[in-house]
Amino acid sequence: MAKDDTKRHPGWLLSPAFDLTWIVGPPALSAAAVLAWPALRGENLPAWGWLTLVVGVDVAHVWSTLFRTYLDPQERKRRPSLLLNIPLAAWAAGVLLYRAGGPGLFWRVLAYLAVFHFVRQQFGFAMLYRRAAGERDGLALDKAAIYAVMLYPLAVWHTRLPRAFEWFMPGDFVALPASLAPAARFAYAAVITAWTLKEVRSWRQGNRPNLGKILLILATAASWYVGIVLFDSDVAFTVTNVLAHGLPYFALVWAHGRKRWANESGWVAAVHCPAGIAGFLLVLLALAYCEEALWDAFIWHEHGRLFGGLMLAPDLPKAIASLLVPLLTVPQATHYALDAWIWRLDGSNPTLERLLPKSS
Repeated sequence: MAKDDTKRHPGWLLSPAFDLTWIVGPPALSAAAVLAWPALRGENLPAWGWLTLVVGVDVAHVWSTLFRTYLDPQERKRRPSLLLNIPLAAWAAGVLLYRAGGPGLFWRVLAYLAVFHFVRQQFGFAMLYRRAAGERDGLALDKAAIYAVMLYPLAVWHTRLPRAFEWFMPGDFVALPASLAPAARFAYAAVITAWTLKEVRSWRQGNRPNLGKILLILATAASWYVGIVLFDSDVAFTVTNVLAHGLPYFALVWAHGRKRWANESGWVAAVHCPAGIAGFLLVLLALAYCEEALWDAFIWHEHGRLFGGLMLAPDLPKAIASLLVPLLTVPQATHYALDAWIWRLDGSNPTLERLLPKSS
């Protein structure tokens, strides 16, 4: 039997070193990198940057959900209908949407689903830090703060269209009147001021600051503000957006898998050992590369030289596109949907409960 080497660090999800490196670190360091290096504020992401960030982090982190679900026999037994029906429903809904509203509406809906997913991930981490520290007071302001640091940049984005960057493609966000920006800025400042005063008051009353939560909110604020508000740059947005979201997800999936597979054998267990991290990443990189090769060969035709010049359908008929485009988005749509179940701490994910014990 493998030894359970999980150590308890009150106020942190796993440990200060792990959290600061993989949960709080990515949004904070990505924002700092953009501020420090003008090269990260360019208009166009170079091919190597696209391959590293978009394929190697963004697309690959989507596929990491496999290790939490389809590659785990316990999960397949626990949620057979969910794991079968979500991909089928995602494809069917995508086909109906594409055919009813065309590619513009399809990508708009998918963009807003992605935004919701990104926002909810950071919200989830903030709530986990409250749980880890055993916090009972100030919930409303904590919720308001973590939402505000993301919704305000999104409001700015919507009032400054068009921008030098998009979520998926041009026109996927709805333009809002620029006159709404001052009200959004005032609301943002009011929420952050109230939250800051709440934290200071709690500290002065003798309560120990919840550093994990505080640093997460501040790091999230930095990455979203720098990547969206401060600079109008495709490179800056991609760096802050992708790293802040994808790296923490990789880390949590792997840490969960290390706990889940600690006493078992097989290749899935092997890639969740410290010596197997390279294998864990290689599996995900291979899947991400193959997915993007299909996108480029059939739909985008933008990075052919990265995929051997493969171009299978330079002029795809609309009827075929309405089936193929939704099919190719099934992995990410499934990832968005499954996240609503696989990270719940309500008794339905026993390994997660053991990985992230609640502070008394």
